[in-house]
Amino acid sequence: MAITLDWKTGFEIELMAPAGASRRDLAERVADRVPGTVRRFFHPQSEPSAVEGRPVFENLTPGFQVVDGQGRWIASFVDDLTLQRDLDRERPPLDGWRRIVADDGRLLRLVERHCDPDAVGDVTLEPLAALFGTRIVRHPSGMVRVADDRGRSVAIDAPLPGERERPCEIVTAPMEADHTEGLGRLLADARALGFFVPVEAATHVHFDAGPLCSAPAVAALVALWTRHGTALKRLVGANAQCVRLGDWPGELATLTASEAFPAMEWAAARAGLAGVEGLAKYCDLNLVNLINGRADKHTVEVRVLPGLLDADAIVAAAALFEGLLGWCRDAVRGEAVPLTLVELLIQSPMDEAARSLWLDRIRQENTAIAGAGRPYSRETDQSRNKP
Repeated sequence: MAITLDWKTGFEIELMAPAGASRRDLAERVADRVPGTVRRFFHPQSEPSAVEGRPVFENLTPGFQVVDGQGRWIASFVDDLTLQRDLDRERPPLDGWRRIVADDGRLLRLVERHCDPDAVGDVTLEPLAALFGTRIVRHPSGMVRVADDRGRSVAIDAPLPGERERPCEIVTAPMEADHTEGLGRLLADARALGFFVPVEAATHVHFDAGPLCSAPAVAALVALWTRHGTALKRLVGANAQCVRLGDWPGELATLTASEAFPAMEWAAARAGLAGVEGLAKYCDLNLVNLINGRADKHTVEVRVLPGLLDADAIVAAAALFEGLLGWCRDAVRGEAVPLTLVELLIQSPMDEAARSLWLDRIRQENTAIAGAGRPYSRETDQSRNKP
């Protein structure tokens, strides 16, 4: 029986192009199939900085958006700086592949508004220089620098190094139906071009946050993940090589478990959540988009799925979390999280084929544990589900 999703969801699938190919090649293949067109755009990212006083460098790298004949977004194909180990960093940059770096993301917002991502050569930052009343400065290395009228650096445009054209994160438009079919077509295109799952890969699922905009739902979600998160990561096979996973700050559980929090109106609860120090997107479950309430990305993001190149596997994993989020949405204020993962899956509003699949996986895991000399019991399951 095919597994179906009812929740509006978007997917981010981290892949790697084979040597000699790029994410633009996949975008063009998808555009040919749709049919549609490819639009180049600036894709923002951040990376740690070794420069004292500058914790991160903000980047703009080449991204490629596919839209259909009616201008509707199908998917985007972008870089992911965490994908490193499959690349030959000694390879020289390709012509036309460049990145823009600054130490302040606000400066790159100016680049996105005033510069042309389709500009040819090293002239991309000329409009930015004009905003500051200066001219671009070229260096023999191929780097282009913009400074203000006092000589302070604004941004740098440089050749994209070390096969950075190969990483490809497919970012789908939100899907409301036919998730398996839509993902299947995209991934068939990727397989046809030789794309593969890289060492550090993960798959992210963005669920529409609207149904979870209540204090009881968020309290239930935090309690659920606190009790069962470790077991769920093991169950879905979270990639130990993925570098941007992690726990929430302890203050979040303290806040949501308080007697006052579940009784709050959403505006007050959201303000309290926004005040949790250290709560960032790079957690197992990303709540930042739920709290910020951005119209273009109002989601709860599940980040613990491994790299996958199979639509059925991705939808099955998404159905598991759809059911868990549904339990949180429907939880009565103060309702206790079921003690075992089996009980939680039985109680969650989930596609029946998905429920059967994941209950079978749990039984297989428990059988393997028993075979290793640790007999299964309800108490064993409880202890294994604790973080």
